[in-house]
Amino acid sequence: MKIFLILLAAVFLLGIAPFMTLALILYSVLLVRTSPEKWGRSCSAPDDAISVAMFEEGVAWAKEHAEAKKEVSIRNDGFRLAGEYFDFGYDRAVIIIPGRMESLLYSYYFAEPYRAAGWNVLVTDQRAHGLSDGKINSVGTKEYRDTLAWAEYLHEAFGVGKVFLHGVCIGSSNALYAATSPDCPEYICGMAGEGMYTTFCETFKNHMIKGGRKPFPMLWGVMLCIRIFSGSNVVTDGPLYRIEKMKKPVLFLHSREDIYSKPEVSAEIFEKCAAPHRVVWFDRGEHSRIRIVDREKYDRSIRDFLSDEGL
Repeated sequence: MKIFLILLAAVFLLGIAPFMTLALILYSVLLVRTSPEKWGRSCSAPDDAISVAMFEEGVAWAKEHAEAKKEVSIRNDGFRLAGEYFDFGYDRAVIIIPGRMESLLYSYYFAEPYRAAGWNVLVTDQRAHGLSDGKINSVGTKEYRDTLAWAEYLHEAFGVGKVFLHGVCIGSSNALYAATSPDCPEYICGMAGEGMYTTFCETFKNHMIKGGRKPFPMLWGVMLCIRIFSGSNVVTDGPLYRIEKMKKPVLFLHSREDIYSKPEVSAEIFEKCAAPHRVVWFDRGEHSRIRIVDREKYDRSIRDFLSDEGL
């Protein structure tokens, strides 16, 4: 028995402990805000020309419409959350929900088609991003509650009668979780999701492969860290398992070149969606970068969907 315990301790110290230490480090790098500068209000990829172009165009849009902007904030789940509301005088508004590492400045880029269609625009710093409180990114599994709180704020403080959700990557799962929540109010009238993945585990695996890393076993170590620190199971829960609860209209925007939310995998979500929905495929465009490739089609798809659904 003593020898068995010694061997068990050796396996733990020489195998499991180093593995979990590395998994925790990777988890911290990707999903824990360790300083105010991390995931702040700056371009998340300053060395990437496409990211910079999207960021700068979005900032220019915000400056052009600065007279409509109001600094806003709410408290939810113990966090102070920061946002900006562009009030163009309508009684309906879109909440634009960005992906991981992005502040509300990133969301500016997606605002114009909604403004042109007659919608006010709310952009927000997700918890643990920008000027909002928080340290842990729970990949939408907790943040959707903030989206519901923001929608209630728009309804109560500004008299907004319809709230539409527009999510990008993780933001699309956030929007779906909000729209399928038992607490979702009637005035949340639908959503658009760009690059929606089936589960965060699936898309994270694809990120690892693209980065030249073998998913096994580190993928499962990171998934375990998410389960421990976020309280979320992102292996057997995700948009694929929530979509059947969706009752509100959904616009899916997806690129055939998306290597993180692979088209053939994400198509399972579209097939399971029983709610009124439309899938718009784009032949070109990296993950979260469809609009910059075909702005006219992207914006028209949003305008047509809103009009056709009577929103």
